[in-house]
Amino acid sequence: MPIVSYKGKAMPESPIRKLAPFAEKAVKEGKHIYHLNIGQPDIKTPIEAMDAIRNHNLDILAYSHSAGFESFRKKLAGYYAKHDITISSDDILVTTGGSEALIFTMGSITDPGDEIIVPEPFYANYYSFSTQSTVTVVPVISKIETGFALPSIKEFEKLITKKTKAILICNPGNPTGYLYSKEEIKQLSALAIKYDLFLISDEVYREFVYDDSEHYSILQEKGLNEHAIIVDSVSKRYSMCGARIGCIVSKNKSVMQTAMKFAQARLSPPTLAQIASEAALEAPDSYYTETIAKYKLRRDTLVSGLREIPGVKVAIPKGAFYCIAELPIKDADHFTQWLLDKFDVDKQTVMLAPASGFYSSPEKGKNQVRIAYVLNRRDLKKAIEILRLALEKYKTDED
Repeated sequence: MPIVSYKGKAMPESPIRKLAPFAEKAVKEGKHIYHLNIGQPDIKTPIEAMDAIRNHNLDILAYSHSAGFESFRKKLAGYYAKHDITISSDDILVTTGGSEALIFTMGSITDPGDEIIVPEPFYANYYSFSTQSTVTVVPVISKIETGFALPSIKEFEKLITKKTKAILICNPGNPTGYLYSKEEIKQLSALAIKYDLFLISDEVYREFVYDDSEHYSILQEKGLNEHAIIVDSVSKRYSMCGARIGCIVSKNKSVMQTAMKFAQARLSPPTLAQIASEAALEAPDSYYTETIAKYKLRRDTLVSGLREIPGVKVAIPKGAFYCIAELPIKDADHFTQWLLDKFDVDKQTVMLAPASGFYSSPEKGKNQVRIAYVLNRRDLKKAIEILRLALEKYKTDED
């Protein structure tokens, strides 16, 4: 009997989606689920993008250029200029989502057995992408006690070997919501230059920063052009997760030429989604300001509510729309399944993502969950109350 590959066996399950069968069963039983497990915004996609889809005059959905429409890339360069990032359309390669951008990046800069250092907890699919690329993720641990701030540079240096090719960060962070400061970016930049490493920054949540903070991109850092690679996406920025449009941005010509070969092999990014994404760039500034204001209120509602639950610890996220919460339990994987399978309040329950799946270090994050505050404040308050009651019941059962 033919067997699957070792690589296939090594591919991790998604901590975000692995509970789907239990959620489906709960729905069939008539339960309403408050989904705090996945970063699917409920904010409406810009009308400019939707109108571009409705009103297109194409007769054929043809291939685009492998790098994406030139008109789209030029508009993207204009978008980055507004964020003090000076690039040309030639420095941009459009991909099928930020996921493909990361896969192309890893394929372009690493060989089998190479290593990438990543502060953890990190976006779970980084581990999946590295497995596909036969690259080893080397974690440097950040802690909830410090709000998941950047670990000391000495901790990074301890992990650098001859196999180290890059440092990968998410800024602002998924799953922690941490926003790296300008000083932290400068420290990482200096480290990349000192050891001749690539510095990859996943900046898909660039707009979502709070409390008068500012996002500082690695491409704003002088002297880093040959080292810096940005991964980006329209999914969260414009609430267009289903469009599957992202990009790689770098001034390193060798990296971009190599990534183009991967892009050519998959032919082109989706045509209609590029049309919608290009149109989304015409959305007024008010779209951003209103969206960010909503998420800030949601963040404040979630954090204040969680802090009122005995035994719950949470760091205040400075960006994105996620947080990691530490719960007064032993096993979040069991608890999140129990929430769907065994618990409800008037036929309502909550779906969370176990945080252990965002760590590659064994036994880390076992009593933590990632929460995506993508629901309106009324639903968030209801979800928090359900969680409070669930923890009371679960602890009683544990005892």
